[in-house]
Amino acid sequence: MPDLSRPALELAPALLGVRLVRVDEAGVRRVGTIVETEAYPGGADLASHTSGGRRTPRTESMYLEGGHAYVYRIYGIHDCVNVVSGRSGSGEAVLLRSIRPESGIEAMREDRPGIVDRDLARGPGRLCKALAIGRDLDRIRFGSGPMSLEAGTAFPPAEVVAAPRVGIDRAGEWAARPWRFLAGDPFWWSVRPRRDAVLDLDPGRSG
Repeated sequence: MPDLSRPALELAPALLGVRLVRVDEAGVRRVGTIVETEAYPGGADLASHTSGGRRTPRTESMYLEGGHAYVYRIYGIHDCVNVVSGRSGSGEAVLLRSIRPESGIEAMREDRPGIVDRDLARGPGRLCKALAIGRDLDRIRFGSGPMSLEAGTAFPPAEVVAAPRVGIDRAGEWAARPWRFLAGDPFWWSVRPRRDAVLDLDPGRSG
């Protein structure tokens, strides 16, 4: 398991292959392997909710010490779950964008009838729906309640790539930073990055 107190830019790729576990209200373990993350390191990063040290009631969770959950809602309907990273007060987090469902899949299907398995948890909003993650889980510490991170099987370097983050055009030059990390079969990724935007993270691979 990676050290959750690491800076977001280090933790985001390290979370690939880790299992995200949610025990729902019925006691069902809903589990998926993390295959896509995005780093939001705060500071000068205009895409981070804590850019420039900004603090609001919603973003206070990002200032907790690494290992807490930051769950926020976008467009008034979709919840998104982040792993707070870094030291207390640093304002960093890693957005969990996609998982590969592993268990509790029947419960996921029941919550989203008519949705094909590929789309159950492909994207941050779908991920939260699949694992029954809502804003009631904001600020909890992973492992101390109904949501935890468990060691999985690390992806080999040849299967890990970096690319620009998604949906942050307003962030100017920061939108081009390769702070989105993806691993494994692209079938489970939310959005495939453009080939010319992908950064190969395997120093031993050429071509």
